[in-house]
Amino acid sequence: MITTSRLSRRAFAGLGAAGTLAVLAACGRSDEQEGGAAPAEPIAEGPATGALTVWAMGAEGEALPTLLKGFEEENPDVTVEVTPLPWDSAHDKFTSAIAAGTAPDVAQVGSTWMAEFVSLDALEPTPDSIATEDYFPGALESVTVGETVHGVPWYVETRLVFYRKDIAESLGITEPPTDWEGLVEMARTMQGGPDGQWGIALQPGGNGSWQTVLPFCWSNGGDVVSEDATEFTFVSPENEEALAYYQSYFTDGIANPTPAEGTTEQDFVSGEVPMFISGPWMMAAVEGVGGEGFAEKYGVFVMPEKQTSASFLGGANIGVFQGSQNRDGAWKLVEYLSRPEVQVEWFSIVSSMPSLQTAWEDDSVASNEKFEAFHTQLLSAFAPPTIATWEQVAAKFDAQIEQVCKQDLAPADALETVQSEAQGIGTGL
Repeated sequence: MITTSRLSRRAFAGLGAAGTLAVLAACGRSDEQEGGAAPAEPIAEGPATGALTVWAMGAEGEALPTLLKGFEEENPDVTVEVTPLPWDSAHDKFTSAIAAGTAPDVAQVGSTWMAEFVSLDALEPTPDSIATEDYFPGALESVTVGETVHGVPWYVETRLVFYRKDIAESLGITEPPTDWEGLVEMARTMQGGPDGQWGIALQPGGNGSWQTVLPFCWSNGGDVVSEDATEFTFVSPENEEALAYYQSYFTDGIANPTPAEGTTEQDFVSGEVPMFISGPWMMAAVEGVGGEGFAEKYGVFVMPEKQTSASFLGGANIGVFQGSQNRDGAWKLVEYLSRPEVQVEWFSIVSSMPSLQTAWEDDSVASNEKFEAFHTQLLSAFAPPTIATWEQVAAKFDAQIEQVCKQDLAPADALETVQSEAQGIGTGL
């Protein structure tokens, strides 16, 4: 059974590329979980056979049959049935299937669902034969519950600062900032551009706003759970400073506290809001609105640092469900999806960023300058806490962020409230 050392996010963020690779190589495997649990069963040798059921969400679910043609060619005696699910109903479908004992053999699992599904005894631990040393550290952390890895990271995404490079250059900005103070200064300057209304677009609370706020906490050496994930740590000087910094964009009039829905791309192209923080999917979105040649007008850069540069790591994982009637075939499919060349092929089909670092050496991934910035950030990007109740806790955090950004609530009071609420919910572990 695979285990991984529980380094703090702050420690991982300060290691850099060489350090993270060294740490991952040193992370040992043990034959037992803490507490003496039995090791994962090995995978039988030989090609996969029999029938496999796979669930996957969104565009991935629609495109996965194309990717799996190679697996079926290598394993002619296997049949794979892929069921696409919409993201907005997938979680409930999974929990219902787990309760009824009708879960698929293999499935795409959202990173915030891992601990919950493990707490339901739904996901198998990963066998020793599936190597994990090459995954980005934050991605590996997203499949690690307690000290045990369940499944593998499938694809990843992280968040960078998007900015209108042409506007910045016209205002005398030739290099992106590297620290918090520099980001504020740049946003103020960009706001004064010819069409600027706001300096930067930031989410003022509401669903998912924690994904932008939490990286500032990590950057400042803070976190919201203890390293062993047994207690909450929202209340800390590091988190208070980070939340106050985020609040300042709204209180100082740099970011809009009441932005219209769905206008980020248009506002970015027009120059009204020439900066925002988001993920790689926004590249195609802004270029689609901006038209031919717009790709040359904007750039991206890694999140600015306080103590370190840190960002949110999203994406999805692949897991094998307990009780699979074709367990060996299921893990052989996971092995196939874990090959660098298969992840590169997947990137070519749906532009999902590989979770394996060696896959980024392929020219089709590495040749794009903007993707290389995402690659750099992935080395210090972290998944949300792997606790079963995170989605409930995150909703409480979102609500307090909104009070901070729109009602000028003191960050210390907001953190005290969410700490109390989170303790009432518990970690579920």
